[in-house]
Formats: sequence, C-alpha cells, structure tokens
Amino acid sequence: MEEEADIIGKAFVEHYYQLFDNERASLSSLYQPDSMLTFEGQQILGVDDISSKLQQLPFERSRHIVSTIDTQPSSVLGSFLIFVSGSLELPEEEHQLRFSQMFHLVPSPQGNLFVQNEIFRLNYG
Repeated sequence: MEEEADIIGKAFVEHYYQLFDNERASLSSLYQPDSMLTFEGQQILGVDDISSKLQQLPFERSRHIVSTIDTQPSSVLGSFLIFVSGSLELPEEEHQLRFSQMFHLVPSPQGNLFVQNEIFRLNYG
C-alpha cells in the first residue's frame, strides 16, 4: 500500500507543478466546488476562487524544485495526504524561495482524484 501511495504522490506532484509552472489556468481541473486552499494563511473555497487566486499571483513564470514528497493513504478509501517541500524559482527573485505544501487528494464520484484540501506556505529564515 505504501508503494502505491508513493507512486500516486510523486505522479500528482509532478503533474501539479508542471501545470502550475507552464499553464496555471489548467489547475482548475484539479479542484471541486467544495475544495479549500489555505494560501499563506488566507482560506479560499471553491474552484473559481482558488483558480482566481492562483492566476492573480504577482508573477507570470515560476519553477518549482521539489526536495521531498511524503505520501500517506488517508482514512477515506482511495484518498491520500501529500506533503511537499522544495524551492520556488521566480525570475524577479535573486534567491530561491523555500516552500511547504500539503495536498489531500480524494476520489471524485467519477473515480479520478481531486484536491479536497491544500495548504501552501513560504518558509522564511
């Protein structure tokens, strides 16, 4: 079971950051109406508001460099918790920014996984 979780976690993280860094508008396909994002302490609910928040970030381009991915099966059958740490490279920043991000993936009625909960924080210091 642990191996399956690791494979799913790694595949999801690669897919998520590929979309974020290259076609951010496409991230909306990963959320549902009751999905919640906490971004630097601000809680955002629903596909439209999450999508708006991600598209209105004050940078056009970015590159995520993942350091670690920890994945656990969750109590809901077929769901997973994913914790990511890494660095974010932005063209206007001299140094990479360290970040941590958590995803709770849950199966939709159609059987594909979506982001039920997500928490993002920059790590300063």
